[in-house]
Amino acid sequence: KQMAHVEAIILSMTPQERRKPDLIKASRKTRIAKGCGLSVSEVNKLLVQFEDMKKMMKQMANGNFKMPF
Repeated sequence: KQMAHVEAIILSMTPQERRKPDLIKASRKTRIAKGCGLSVSEVNKLLVQFEDMKKMMKQMANGNFKMPF
């Protein structure tokens, strides 16, 4: 179910927004949320998760990754 939500959010984005998530501001988040039938908070949550994963992957590539526990 969670994966279906993620897929719906991503499919509601334009190709440009998929390539550069930094472009997504409030009005675009509202449009994406309406397009996928979810709330803006769900879109925000996905974008935050994406940024967190991006940071973690960068740390792993640099060899500076430390487990949070």
